[in-house]
Amino acid sequence: MRGIEFRGLNRVDGPIVICARSRNVGFNEVVSVFDREGQRRLGRVIDITEDWSAVQIFGNTTGLSTNETRIEFLERSMELRVGPGLLGRVFNGQGKPIDGFGDIYSSTFYNINGLPINPFARVNPRDFIQTGISAIDGMNTLIRGQKLPIFSGNGLPHNKLAAQIVRQARIIDPENLSGNSGGAADEPFVIVFCALGVKYDVARFFLDEFEHSGVLANVVVFLSLADAPSLERLIAPRCALTAAEYLAYERNMHVLVVMTDMTNYCEALREVSSIRGEVPSRKGYPGYLYSDLASLYERAGRIKGSTGSITQIPILTMPSDDISHPIPDLSGYITEGQIVLDREMFQRGIYPSVAALLSLSRLMNAGIGPGMTREDHKDVSSQLFAAYSHVKQIRNLASIIGEEDLSPLDKKYLKFGEKFESDFLSQGEFENRDIGRTLELGWKALAELPRDELLRIKEEYISKYLEPVLAGGN
Repeated sequence: MRGIEFRGLNRVDGPIVICARSRNVGFNEVVSVFDREGQRRLGRVIDITEDWSAVQIFGNTTGLSTNETRIEFLERSMELRVGPGLLGRVFNGQGKPIDGFGDIYSSTFYNINGLPINPFARVNPRDFIQTGISAIDGMNTLIRGQKLPIFSGNGLPHNKLAAQIVRQARIIDPENLSGNSGGAADEPFVIVFCALGVKYDVARFFLDEFEHSGVLANVVVFLSLADAPSLERLIAPRCALTAAEYLAYERNMHVLVVMTDMTNYCEALREVSSIRGEVPSRKGYPGYLYSDLASLYERAGRIKGSTGSITQIPILTMPSDDISHPIPDLSGYITEGQIVLDREMFQRGIYPSVAALLSLSRLMNAGIGPGMTREDHKDVSSQLFAAYSHVKQIRNLASIIGEEDLSPLDKKYLKFGEKFESDFLSQGEFENRDIGRTLELGWKALAELPRDELLRIKEEYISKYLEPVLAGGN
């Protein structure tokens, strides 16, 4: 009978306990587990057989006796209390307040696994988000409702880049665009930040950034740090996304969700899979890694009937900088592009060290062009990609035959590459460029090339934007 406590466990296996199955117990149902001292721990049902239930404990299982432990099935999935009081609060990975201000005042609870959305109710992501970072705005544009991860490596400045995006990201009203101004910064974001297995200094860095930039009152923080139970990392992003869905679809806010580090989330998933004795797939990760990540990433977007939106920036560190590793590989399939950080550029002192040719925004064309950014944006971006790709080829050639033996045209491309990296890609940590400034720097880099090499740009744009640059000097 539901609601009755059961005494005794079949066995304890790490963070998972096996107990007799209650009638009609549900998958992902919340469970209360009481030890012999009456101390309560939460868990959830992760597997069911005809006679037994496997319960994952959020915390350690020290002190749980197979004879005296009591189990109570709570008849519901795990829920998060939501309300206007979410903003400015700090929660742990289970959605419990840890900032000393008690629970929020609300009687509304949302299932952390999300509510099913009719695909027909989804609205295609669009609207340009100005991050103030030329490498993103100019060539890998972020769109409202998009999921655009940052692929990084240990020691690379992904946290600094994410903090800069959080400080500067704005939705630009197309009606305010005029000339090269880049438009007015009209609508700031509400931030939902989720730390997954990161060290305290990383979490402290983000909290300090939120406070110093004056956005702390518009931030909801979920912290599952490195010293928290590893299984809590599986719950934390779902709590964060549940808070984001409430703010976006009920409060009609524009929500930017930053989750770091998704690699730690996947490691926790592999740990649980191993304990359950599941057959491993690539690199020991479970075969359902793709669908599990999709259950998180696909909670971004826009829906009909709400003016709010959820834009995701998951951060993941690639083991050994291997972009073909299962975590970045599968994330790339699910998300709409990626921002890849390059270690060689970082070692040369270029910030942000965005690998222009490896990075991609598949939704870029939905948010740029006339009436959204500027008429020449698509052409300039395409030409910069093509020219920089040629620069890479020439640099490889120069490493073999020497730069002195290159043709005059090849030397001009090398000069373009240097200017592109030093002026366009590289910028200060607190430098906020509007889209007009970004495109201006793109034109200045292209001015290093002969005019007949600009094959991807309409002649009318060359006359309108390049000639003033040439007349005014570089």
